[in-house]
Amino acid sequence: MGLLEDLQNRSGNQCELCGATEDLKIYEVPPVSTGGLDGSVLACATCLSQIEDPETVDSNHWRCLNDSMWSEQDAVKVVAWRMLNRLKSEGWPQDLLDMMYLEDEVLVWAKATGEGQDAADMVVHRDSNGVVLENGDNVVLIKDLKVKGSSMVAKQGTAVRRISLDRENAEYIEGKVDGQQIVILTKYVKKL
Repeated sequence: MGLLEDLQNRSGNQCELCGATEDLKIYEVPPVSTGGLDGSVLACATCLSQIEDPETVDSNHWRCLNDSMWSEQDAVKVVAWRMLNRLKSEGWPQDLLDMMYLEDEVLVWAKATGEGQDAADMVVHRDSNGVVLENGDNVVLIKDLKVKGSSMVAKQGTAVRRISLDRENAEYIEGKVDGQQIVILTKYVKKL
């Protein structure tokens, strides 16, 4: 069976966040390290569009989190935690957050995208042109870079797909070059 069928079986063929049964798609919960069944949720188009575009969030739609935050699936709990944090200025989400419990490693996953942090505390990664970088973005190297600890040289113009951000240092990103995971300074990349 494929991932979609596994998620449909797990969720009873409904959105794992709001319970809708129409237009369901796989959502890999960022930052994607495992993906697959444990790193994904089955979500409807309404939930997906609001997760991916914070400008379109309808707080009343997310009252469904009162039920889905109790899911046994870590990926569902992570998305619920992130959305409740995004909406906590509404008042009611803070009550749900106060009741919610996440294991330590699940909480680290939930916080990995910076959701729930004050804007002043967030680390913002910018490429050489000042464009904001996000987890999963694709970048291109603007300079030949020697890779420490190896004889490899990452050539200018090399595309690095699906980068991950260092949440503690705004100058560091990680990505694969020639099959090797390396750390790259943001001043040497340009977003594609």
